[in-house]
Amino acid sequence: MNNLLLAFRQIMYETKAFRRNPPAAVFTFIFPLIFLVMLNLLFGNNTVDVTGGTTHASTFYVPAITAFSVISACYTNLAMTITFSRDRGHLKRIKGTPLPSWVFFFGRIGNSILISMILVVIVVLSGALFYNVPIPINTLPALLITLIIGAATFSSLGIAITTIIPNADAAPAIVNALILPLLFISDIFIPMHDAPKWLNIFTNIFPVKPFSSALQSAFNPFQTNSGFELINIGIMTIWLLLGLFIAVRYFSWEPKD
Repeated sequence: MNNLLLAFRQIMYETKAFRRNPPAAVFTFIFPLIFLVMLNLLFGNNTVDVTGGTTHASTFYVPAITAFSVISACYTNLAMTITFSRDRGHLKRIKGTPLPSWVFFFGRIGNSILISMILVVIVVLSGALFYNVPIPINTLPALLITLIIGAATFSSLGIAITTIIPNADAAPAIVNALILPLLFISDIFIPMHDAPKWLNIFTNIFPVKPFSSALQSAFNPFQTNSGFELINIGIMTIWLLLGLFIAVRYFSWEPKD
């Protein structure tokens, strides 16, 4: 079979495996909505400063939770599922089959990106229906490209982080310890406009803040240009290449001692 066709069949296989675990699938899609509802209940009547003016807090939280959805699906979930599969010996058995390694990763990453795109649609539509946050039609190309690059970046980092996870028991602690602090200081749960300047400079080094900022720009109701944030996209691309390098160089198919 043609390898490219095999790669897309692998995505279908991973998607079918995901659907066969209904509790995990349901909570994967509900979890971001819970955050969206809670944050709007707590801060929905507030206003936030954006480039060009002041807008309703919901206009901030819809792209913020969109970013959170992509990060959860492409980084957190991917890192944990791969670690669990490695400890159970699944990866070792897959490595012993004729399936090319890149096809396996293509399937896992493609499935994660597909899930994240479904989450994005759910969050954006929920924001439009319940919180009157307009869908960014004028900046739609910037939004789509930002989502694709962001999903690819966090997928590569999700695979790369498995290289330092010793076993499945340690996976939740390590994965969350590395991402949760960044979520709280990167315009995901809390607007960082009044944060110290050094903190905003620090967070721009990592991919979470550039991803969130690029999405915020696409949803900005005062946006007059295309909405592309080239610097933020460039930072994410650097992390994408770094994640790919680490994943290719140090990935382990066998359980670690």
